[in-house]
Amino acid sequence: MPVTMQRYKLAGMNKKQGPIGVFDSGYGGLTVLKEIIRELPQYDYIYLGDNGRAPYGIRSFETVYHYTLECVQHLFNMGCHLVILACNTASAKALRTIQQNDLPKIDPGRRVLGIIRPTTEVVGKHTRSRQVGIFGTAGTVNSQSYPIEIEKFFPDVTVYQQACPMWVPLVENDEYSSEGADFFIRKYIRQLLVQSEDIDTIVLGCTHYPLLAEKLRQYLPPDVQLLSQGSIAAKSLADYLERHPEMAAKCSTGGSREFFTTDDTETFDRQAGIFFEAPVKSKHLSL
Repeated sequence: MPVTMQRYKLAGMNKKQGPIGVFDSGYGGLTVLKEIIRELPQYDYIYLGDNGRAPYGIRSFETVYHYTLECVQHLFNMGCHLVILACNTASAKALRTIQQNDLPKIDPGRRVLGIIRPTTEVVGKHTRSRQVGIFGTAGTVNSQSYPIEIEKFFPDVTVYQQACPMWVPLVENDEYSSEGADFFIRKYIRQLLVQSEDIDTIVLGCTHYPLLAEKLRQYLPPDVQLLSQGSIAAKSLADYLERHPEMAAKCSTGGSREFFTTDDTETFDRQAGIFFEAPVKSKHLSL
């Protein structure tokens, strides 16, 4: 069902400071939030995981767009002036439409940022061979967002992509460090590297995948480097706020963290602690 502006009231929040919103379809965005807090601990943060409708990676562009917009609206209603889509699928399938079509109608003073662009802005600084690999969900790979964005900044870089549909289930079922995970780790590595033996840099294009990094390094050639998005996104956000002091002034600085999930809070708290590497106490949000 289309999201309509009539369903939401922004309650005059423009005049008040508010937390920075961080959104993901599930748990993976917590790996990004963890790095953002490490880089910018002074700000207040609200994390929203749409676990009740995850995974997004297998859903259509239209569905991901409507789900993402609905969650962004909820974060706006909670007082956020700035929302980070800490989800590759949402960044690939929904970000541009929200930025170009929805924000001007909702509130031109608010901002929604993604995590694909910050990664593509720096990937060319890491590769020597100019051959880059992407591990991602089917939705992110099919969107072609990484090749399109990388070409804007580094037209001499060739991009090879590999969808890894089994990796998110392995992580979310706490099987990512088991021996059973090795088969799917090796499988997708082979399928990527067979495309080019000269790949020397691989982007972990899903926020779940940092939990697989240790196993990935066991089976990757030693000279191949892995890029995780958390620290890149955190540095990019710090730079953004420095360049946009008018937005930084709208972000409250009490050092608080709140967590919301559209699914069961007990399950979320248990799983979230793995990604966030700290205890999490969430609240339920009904959509």
